[in-house]
Amino acid sequence: MAIIITDECINCGACEPECPNNAIYEGGMEWTYGGGTALSEVDFSDGTVISGAAKMKPVSDEFYYIVSDKCTECVGFHEEPQCAAVCPVDCCVPDPDNEEDRDTLLAKKAWLHNE
Repeated sequence: MAIIITDECINCGACEPECPNNAIYEGGMEWTYGGGTALSEVDFSDGTVISGAAKMKPVSDEFYYIVSDKCTECVGFHEEPQCAAVCPVDCCVPDPDNEEDRDTLLAKKAWLHNE
């Protein structure tokens, strides 16, 4: 399951540098699949291929957000999600809409980092 940042976020930014996948962005900021990963392009298996450097629309304009396609819950890096560990208001929580098991998260980590 990916992690989400709730609207209780105080925009302190403590979580952003902790993410090993660069999946956390400041509200209003565009994001890329390639940022902080080994992805130079992304193939969506439906014939769509985009550059890893392609700018994507922000998930939130108001507060920090996590890109679920890049979130591995820190599996393979740390014992627990580091964003949740450093969040002073406990607003980094499991995303019930993006449940993934450990093997899926490890496969996502390998995909992101070309392992």
